[in-house]
Amino acid sequence: MHDYERKQLLERIEREGATVGTEIPETIDIDGEPLSLHAFVFETRQQESIPPAHRERVEDVKTTLRRERGARKERLESADLSRETGEGLAESIVGIDRALNALNDLGSADLEQERAAAETADQKRWVRFLKQALGQDDTDDRRAQGGVEP
Repeated sequence: MHDYERKQLLERIEREGATVGTEIPETIDIDGEPLSLHAFVFETRQQESIPPAHRERVEDVKTTLRRERGARKERLESADLSRETGEGLAESIVGIDRALNALNDLGSADLEQERAAAETADQKRWVRFLKQALGQDDTDDRRAQGGVEP
């Protein structure tokens, strides 16, 4: 592969919209072990909420995919490759990126816990407002005396 071809492929995998229209690979070999990537991502995204045990598996897969992406990019940057092999490698990197994007978009592990935390924060702000409105807020007094805020 020529240097300019290698440069084009490297630019392609780093492009912002590189994953648009790209399919997640059905399977991907990582350290000689096949991973049914498409099925894993599809099944994970179909769940309404991800149980903690499965969340660990998702995080492990994401870490493995990031490491594999780095290894493949390094190979694309420095290995003696044919044009076809380089294109296949770039395509697999973009497919990994697509899978990572899908897994990263899963959101919070526990939406109920997140909702409860937001509600608690709202209540604290409301109590603070009421104390200020009723003249019972002594936060400014403690700051002026060099104290710490509660």
